[in-house]
Amino acid sequence: MTLSDSVRAITTASGDGLIDWRAVTEAATAAVDPGELSLSAAERDGYARDVRDARTRVSEVAGVDFDVPDTIEVQNRHHWIDANTATFERVLGTLETTGPGLAGFARVLNTGSMSVALAFLANNVLGQYDPLLLAESPTESHALYFVQPNIARVADELDVAEERFRRWIAFHEVTHAAEFGAAPWLPDHLEARMEQSVDALGDGRVDRQSMRELNAAMTAVEGYAELLMDRAFDDEYEDLREKVEARRRGRGPIAALVRRLLGLGMKRRQYERGKAFFEHVVEARDIETASLVWGAPENLPSDDELDAPETWLARVD
Repeated sequence: MTLSDSVRAITTASGDGLIDWRAVTEAATAAVDPGELSLSAAERDGYARDVRDARTRVSEVAGVDFDVPDTIEVQNRHHWIDANTATFERVLGTLETTGPGLAGFARVLNTGSMSVALAFLANNVLGQYDPLLLAESPTESHALYFVQPNIARVADELDVAEERFRRWIAFHEVTHAAEFGAAPWLPDHLEARMEQSVDALGDGRVDRQSMRELNAAMTAVEGYAELLMDRAFDDEYEDLREKVEARRRGRGPIAALVRRLLGLGMKRRQYERGKAFFEHVVEARDIETASLVWGAPENLPSDDELDAPETWLARVD
């Protein structure tokens, strides 16, 4: 498939909704090289070992027991697009056209925007813990993905050993599995706010409260993961973080624009803000107190408390 196939898929988008998800998959796949996915036995064993070791270390550090996902996939970029198109469709698929006037144009525009987003992410995502929010089947609990072509390429670009880089990614994603394992109520909490936000958009409104609560929850998720990584990873990794950040800053203006449009700058802000919150809590108390955040939905810090950890401590400790 070629770029022209991608454009054709977008311009012929059809259906009743505001996004043609079949066309999204076809267009994003056509625009992205799938990448090499031939793993040696040693590499397959390495992924399994990294995930297993990460689970052990994170359990020890956090003091919580959790299961790693049954679904652990080493993917190429097309595999990742397939999995995440399904995720986006679950979240946004309830949006319907509001009238025949501009429905076709809006569908093409939205389909194109989603295709560009997925193609960009497929070329850049390294690993992903997927809680499979809004999944219809109760057996689909969560999944863990590693995009091998991206891991190999970025390790080479950063001039670091691929095995060490892969292990770092595995540890980070397993910390997210620990959070959702410690807080079985978390998927429902996130799903409710996502649905409220999407429903409001479908009505032409912006539900700022739901979006604020969703952002606060995700900030806690990202910040706690960073806290665990600092304590669980069995190697120094500041050099890896610095190289990844330098690579991100060195991207061209188009990539920077796409990242901004996708909200990836906000995700970086969630990392930084959440980590600062939990570091303050641990310094003032300990990691067990920080872990209280997963005790119940009401234990999550509010948006204001994220910038005033002592207020959160006074409320829950």
